[in-house]
Amino acid sequence: MTGVRVRCYLQLRQIDASFSGQWAGLCGGRVTGLRYFCTCMRPFPKLIAFDADDTLWANQPLFDEAEEELRSLLRQFGTDDQINQVLIDVQAENLHLMGYGAKGFMLSMIEVAIRLTDEQVRGTHIQQIIDLGKELLRFPIALIDGVEEVLQTLSADHELMVLTKGDLLDQESKLARSGVGQYFSHVEIVSEKHEAAYRRILSRYSVEPADFLMIGNSLKSDILPVVNIGGQAIHIPYHTTWHFEKLPDNYQLGEYVQLDSIRDVLEWLTTTR
Repeated sequence: MTGVRVRCYLQLRQIDASFSGQWAGLCGGRVTGLRYFCTCMRPFPKLIAFDADDTLWANQPLFDEAEEELRSLLRQFGTDDQINQVLIDVQAENLHLMGYGAKGFMLSMIEVAIRLTDEQVRGTHIQQIIDLGKELLRFPIALIDGVEEVLQTLSADHELMVLTKGDLLDQESKLARSGVGQYFSHVEIVSEKHEAAYRRILSRYSVEPADFLMIGNSLKSDILPVVNIGGQAIHIPYHTTWHFEKLPDNYQLGEYVQLDSIRDVLEWLTTTR
């Protein structure tokens, strides 16, 4: 296998001056706070996978709007902070039972209403919450800028995969509504994105972790598990992140790439390889 030079991104807990100078000299990179950029030898990926929600299309803003509707509905029963905390608590209890997606979120919102009203919630309020959930299941897909251009270009010469987590029917529906499904050779929808799930998928496609590139907005789901199994990862931050996809600020991650926009993927693949 022929190695190629790529830019990598190391996040370290602590960097002192001597360490910074030593490694910057070896790698030809630079240190900025806790972020260290250098160049490393990595193989060109045989399989490139994209996360879906908030990587290909906007998703979390719709859930944020639904949460605001819930707060408006229940404001007479608690402050916004109280409602937010109960919603976090209920979702934490339900995720392992209901998984990710609009259906579980809708049921959690109903449970929040029941708790905050001491089981006195009106049927009309429950119906309003159900309607919010249905809206989340059929909202028009808004692709993030540059997505179709990147997929169209890459799919001409590379094997692409959608690798997302959530409810099977919901995620399939969003991909169909997105209009970009034709660019993907493979679609994988999992209940959770952990190391075992990635290993299982790569084994199914006979791809070594080092030959796999994952692109996504979640450090917790798209970057950390892939880096831990020896894969390549590109983090493209999104302007809003769900509570349960956040990592502590000082969480130690391995080597990965961070880009400002999905448009930068094309340049990164061509100029750093």
